[in-house]
Amino acid sequence: MVIDMTTYGTAGTSVERHKQFVQVNGVDLCAETFGDPADPAILLIMGGGASMDWWEDEFCERLAAGPRFVIRYDHRDTGQSVGYEPGSPGYTGRDLVTDAVGLLDAFGLDRAHIVGLSMGGGIAQAMAVDHPGRAASLTLMSTSAGGDDLPPMSAELQAAFSGAVAEPDWTDRAAVIDYLVEDARLYAAPSRTFEEEAMRALLSRVYDRTANMASAMNHFMVDGAGGSREDLAAVTAPTLVLHGTEDPLFPSEHGRALAKAIPGARLVLLERTGHEIPEVAWDTAIPEILRHTAG
Repeated sequence: MVIDMTTYGTAGTSVERHKQFVQVNGVDLCAETFGDPADPAILLIMGGGASMDWWEDEFCERLAAGPRFVIRYDHRDTGQSVGYEPGSPGYTGRDLVTDAVGLLDAFGLDRAHIVGLSMGGGIAQAMAVDHPGRAASLTLMSTSAGGDDLPPMSAELQAAFSGAVAEPDWTDRAAVIDYLVEDARLYAAPSRTFEEEAMRALLSRVYDRTANMASAMNHFMVDGAGGSREDLAAVTAPTLVLHGTEDPLFPSEHGRALAKAIPGARLVLLERTGHEIPEVAWDTAIPEILRHTAG
């Protein structure tokens, strides 16, 4: 159920945008749509700890011009969606899956093309396995189905995950943005100049839209949403795997294994791309997604 709606547009574009709060599974989630609801729907699912802002405006607008009806949303504990106390997530990874399914219900959609990045890719995999009728297609970006036979994350990320870098005071805007900029640098392709100014601007928007930045870290405390590579053998949705050649979290072998596990899946490697969807990759990724969702 839509409980509030604001209509606005972006300068220089004719794509109509609607920001709204939707009640899903008993909680309120903030969502935004781009384009005409009569067009084929794409649901964008972002990764862990990340609000919908990480699906950048121009990326969404270019998909909507496809034409597609594009939906992005804030997970629980991110952006303007329902929040929980830091360190005490009141949900599981499976709840994040049912949230995505519930969003389709809220928008009156029997099915949609599902595009997930990182943890969002795990949610998309679970949707395709557990709710096969709801996924018109899958696009899995910078994600993995796991397995001990696949390469580990980079040494730099292993150090970051070990707690070697202290978390900031999450109420200190400048300190948090500095911390997150350096974190984003770890996930970017090392062969490409890191666009610090653009990343700082994005993270400033994220911080200013987020009710409690510390709560976003709750995502890393819940169980994973995805299944195993064996589960993926049952996926019937047409699947596109987009994976960076320089992904430090899930090296490209993860993308290859994912595409091999899903019957008929197609793999497209994104050059000069890490664990991210940078603007340099859009000219490949957007046409591939539009091609894949044209059926």
